[in-house]
Amino acid sequence: MPETLVQTRPAETQLTRELTYMEALREALAQAMEADERVFLIGEDVGVYGGAFGVSHGLIERFGPERVRDTPISEAAIAGACLGAALAGMRPVGEIQFMDFVTLSMEQLVLQAAKVRFMFGGKATVPFVLRMPGGAGTGAAAQHSESLENWFVHVPGLKVVMPSNPYDAKGLLLSAIEDDNPVIFVEHKLLYKVKGPVPEEMYRVPLGRSAVVREGNDLTVVATGLMVQRALEAAETLSREDGIELAIVDPRTLNPLDDEPIIASVARTGRLLVVHEAVGTGGYGGEIVARVAASEAFDYLDAPIRRLAGRDVPIPYNRELERAAIPQVEEIIAEARALAQGRV
Repeated sequence: MPETLVQTRPAETQLTRELTYMEALREALAQAMEADERVFLIGEDVGVYGGAFGVSHGLIERFGPERVRDTPISEAAIAGACLGAALAGMRPVGEIQFMDFVTLSMEQLVLQAAKVRFMFGGKATVPFVLRMPGGAGTGAAAQHSESLENWFVHVPGLKVVMPSNPYDAKGLLLSAIEDDNPVIFVEHKLLYKVKGPVPEEMYRVPLGRSAVVREGNDLTVVATGLMVQRALEAAETLSREDGIELAIVDPRTLNPLDDEPIIASVARTGRLLVVHEAVGTGGYGGEIVARVAASEAFDYLDAPIRRLAGRDVPIPYNRELERAAIPQVEEIIAEARALAQGRV
């Protein structure tokens, strides 16, 4: 394979070109397929239609139907085919049209793919990526709007990635494709049109490395996926209106989690707010809270740790109810302001 770069953020000289999150993913897929003939795409409508949200648009014309494979409507078949192909030496990238439907492939992922490498003493690997759009905000109701990432965080043997911007989307997807383990790759639907700097060259963002996306001394916010963008927007308002400076940490890889930047930030600011879209009960925020509570940062806390998460309800179809079910920018502002000002 050609030499690739390893970066965590674009250099200043590379800031001129911008792509959408969707375009960054498409470019990563194309570059991976050009670099390694073992990489192929598989899923419902990934070929002629270009994927449920257009990520693979144009790739079937470029690489042909043997490497961009449309499947029947069976998520179990997609996950099973990825597993079988990976065991046979390929590096498939599967797509589940909506994260909700990954429920139909749990046996292949949880009972088989996650365990193969361990049960065969490392003699077999299963290098495949399963991409899935998750999250609410499109009016798609309860069966097409869920955030189920923590189900997979709970399963040893699965890596779980959730990029929050175009740069990370490309770099993390390239790293995931080259990893020898099954990777669950979660893409929030509302991020597909978000623009950001993305270098043209093939680069990797390493899995298992958190990013401090904003420096600040008053409060640490740990956010995932779309909530990173909302936390950044909230931070600008708080800085402008109250002089409150948020430090924002994006785990990027939920499992394995790099918790050192989180712990270091909390030890410095003395306050922690965790924000994620998935429901609070059993959500990823609980893992962050537990790690901080068990670390040296606990002794530096000046206030209780706060969590802001989705409500424990199926996502409603009604747009106002849908909005009320997941954290919004104004809620992050209110929680962070109260925490930073010692009112909680």
